[in-house]
Amino acid sequence: MASERNTGSSYHYGDTKNAFIQDAGDTRVLSARDQEPAIENNIQEGFEGIHGDTAYDIKDMLRLGKKQEFKRNFSFISTLGFISIYMATWEFVLVSLAAGLVNGGFAGLFWTFLGTVLCYSSIVASLAEMESMAPTSGGQYHWVSEFAPASSQKFLSYAAGWMSTLGWLASVASSVFVCSTLIQSLVDITDAEFVFPNWQYTLLSIAFLVITIFFNTWGARSLPMIETVSLFGHVLCFVVTIVPLWVMCPKNTAKDVFATFVDSGSWGNIGTACLVSQVSVLYCNLGSDSACHISEEVSDAGLTVPRVMWWSFVLNVLLGILMLITMLFCIGTLDDAVNAEVPYLQLFVNTGSNAVAFALTIILLVLIFSGNITALATTSREVFAFSRDRGFPFSKWLSKMERKRNIPFNSVYATAFWSAVLCVINIGSTTAFNIIISLTLLALLSTYMLSIGCVCLKRMRGEPLPPARWSLGRYGLAINVFAFVYSAFAIVFSCFPGSLPVDTSTANWAPVVWVGVMLLSFVTYVLHGKKHFTAPVTFVEGIRTGALQGTE
Repeated sequence: MASERNTGSSYHYGDTKNAFIQDAGDTRVLSARDQEPAIENNIQEGFEGIHGDTAYDIKDMLRLGKKQEFKRNFSFISTLGFISIYMATWEFVLVSLAAGLVNGGFAGLFWTFLGTVLCYSSIVASLAEMESMAPTSGGQYHWVSEFAPASSQKFLSYAAGWMSTLGWLASVASSVFVCSTLIQSLVDITDAEFVFPNWQYTLLSIAFLVITIFFNTWGARSLPMIETVSLFGHVLCFVVTIVPLWVMCPKNTAKDVFATFVDSGSWGNIGTACLVSQVSVLYCNLGSDSACHISEEVSDAGLTVPRVMWWSFVLNVLLGILMLITMLFCIGTLDDAVNAEVPYLQLFVNTGSNAVAFALTIILLVLIFSGNITALATTSREVFAFSRDRGFPFSKWLSKMERKRNIPFNSVYATAFWSAVLCVINIGSTTAFNIIISLTLLALLSTYMLSIGCVCLKRMRGEPLPPARWSLGRYGLAINVFAFVYSAFAIVFSCFPGSLPVDTSTANWAPVVWVGVMLLSFVTYVLHGKKHFTAPVTFVEGIRTGALQGTE
């Protein structure tokens, strides 16, 4: 074992016998390769470190050049709950997917859902493999840095970090806003004439955000338990929701659901209409990568997180398909569904019981709020990781860890603050707020495309990749290529308006915001990032070029 000397920095022992990771301040580089025999011995012995890290975790962190600062208290089940409750596919099938009925009708939406999730699975699989190669809270921006060509990796990584963070920020804001609209729906059941003014929506959103902050700071130790409970609630409430709908609602015919296509969006053909509606389907299935940003809090992350990414996707897709079929059979006529101000409320009221509608809406509210906890946790860890690499102004403050709870309080507070700022925009203009939160899909898809494209390029060039315990094997290149192409394809249709003709009120302004974010990332790179941002690849074993992370 290497001797411990006082060099002005401290050593964190991941393995009190054999392996350690250097803290910032010591410019010497400790090689994971040098400790390979000791680490392999600990792997065989089933070693668990003081942070709950396995020998594999220690090996991964050494290779990545990262200091272990979090407690690894997430297991397979709690991580499965973490992703599943954020994805909330069956819940968002009810809350948001009915908007896709305009393009394709019942049958168009059903078959588009199946085709979209099949194609999107290639993206999930590709992200899961990269997570196994490099299980770090940085996620996409780290993968871009490690896998992109050396000449462009720093800027591309910086752009991916900004895009990912702003996309997740928009997701947090939109999630708490959805909770506010569910409160409005509860009021509508008993008083359809009452409408919240914008300022009340905003105050409700901020109130939900404040509660979410508590669970991510002072209550953070209970987060794995909350995610486990949320997982069981996610599955059990699916049954509680679906049974009364099938029992109490009048039904559409199988022909209406599976064979009747319409083009209410005036696209001129069913094919284009269905391709436009895939955007709604993608929104319901986003989030598999949320667990990547808590990688450093998951035990045996290199295997656990990619497994959970895949199986949470499979679980949510299956529940989503069953809920979609239920909704299409039970929501009433297509005209009623398309013209309803709140389609899921139309579905619930179709049971004939206001009490049932009220109860089912409360279930949705509780589950989607649980997903808000995950959204804030994910985004704050993204902010922490990017700040650790000095990607933001005030990075030192943002990446500061609260040692008692091993949680980056400052990044949680900053994430919540900027999400609240986005919510405040709704007071002045609901259209402007919707434009900004629509950034989520385009921002995340672009980071998927960028990171997958980088690993795809390395495979095409025959360059070595880090080992992955969850691997796509010989099919890796084919799956990566398809995922890259499909990401680009989905981005194109994410820029389409919902229907024709288009005016300023019905235009899809998300591409404008997306381009604006890319310009913002370029400007901040020139003014700040070029000088201060330290690309993650700088610390990776075999590529390291200087001092370890955090060294001033």
